[in-house]
Amino acid sequence: MRAVVIGGGVAGSASAIALARIGADVTVYEAYEDPAGAVGSFVSLAVNGLRALDALGCLEPVQKAGFPVERQWMWSGRGKPLGNVARGRRSGDSLLSVTVMRADLVRVLRESAAAHGARIVTGRRLDPDAAELQEADVIVGADGIWSATRRALDPAAPEPVYAGIYSVSGVSAARGDWRPGFNWTFAKRGVFIHITAPDGTLWWSAQVASPEPPADLAAGLSGAALAELFATEPVPSAVLEEATVSAATLLHVLRPVSRRQDGRRVLIGDAAHPAGAGQGASMALEDAVELAAHLADGPAADAAGPAIGVALARFDEVRHARAGKLARMEAKNRDAKTAGPIAGRLREVMMPFFFTRFYENATGWLYDYDSGPR
Repeated sequence: MRAVVIGGGVAGSASAIALARIGADVTVYEAYEDPAGAVGSFVSLAVNGLRALDALGCLEPVQKAGFPVERQWMWSGRGKPLGNVARGRRSGDSLLSVTVMRADLVRVLRESAAAHGARIVTGRRLDPDAAELQEADVIVGADGIWSATRRALDPAAPEPVYAGIYSVSGVSAARGDWRPGFNWTFAKRGVFIHITAPDGTLWWSAQVASPEPPADLAAGLSGAALAELFATEPVPSAVLEEATVSAATLLHVLRPVSRRQDGRRVLIGDAAHPAGAGQGASMALEDAVELAAHLADGPAADAAGPAIGVALARFDEVRHARAGKLARMEAKNRDAKTAGPIAGRLREVMMPFFFTRFYENATGWLYDYDSGPR
């Protein structure tokens, strides 16, 4: 089976590993010279994503590249505790969520893909009529929310739209007795996240609610400028005063994609179903493992055209149902990040009672999923 993967980020590199492990001849085409980049933000991998990494044989190196996070704290802007739960898992799960720089995650995956025999071509954006695509038995569109593969598959496919939030991330040298674990602060202007790395450095991410996207996102994004946006929240403003910005992006949403495969081409990761709720990387990893599992089942492994089509249809059916449920949960999370002052005060009253008691049951379906060998 000849497979072409378009996109060399998390989804593309993971699918290259998974397909190579079932015997496919895999070539990855990445438009950028370095899809990981020298700088960037961090990602969190919940246990469902870690189990997918285990199925790919990459769990241990990713754990070493990042660090485990046991608990997640939720705070009001005034510092009132709103909840404390296990991070990215059920409380009884011994596997701990991992936080890792995205660049390090991509590096581990790309190294593993190459070790499994995948050919990785960087700095080349494939035209839909490229000869390499015509010769492929399977084409995997892993090229993100702005996917060109999605547009080639369906010219009428929806386009991403601004979600009313932009994200800025970086590190901070601020010192102090910081709260342990993964910390969310619900602020007037959005949500502020911070976590202390093993070396004492603070990793942070500010998700700023803004009805209109900034005219120039890069302008004025110093730590001090951001601190002004969070001036009424003591912890975020203190972290930001000593902060360095390493990544900034507008967040987008995508209406449901109705055509995600055509019997030969298939979309995975954000190209098919952009995932929030801290699940973007984990869902992409699940996709990669599930796709290879369906293609390895029966005659599809022998590159029989109709059999590949059946495998892709089954894969899409399974993944679409799960991704749709996550999308509905993420919409509620996004609404909470952009809530006004009245909703914020109600949250301070209601959340301490409901969050810790009901969060695990509400999210258990997400963390229980195992995309590994069946």
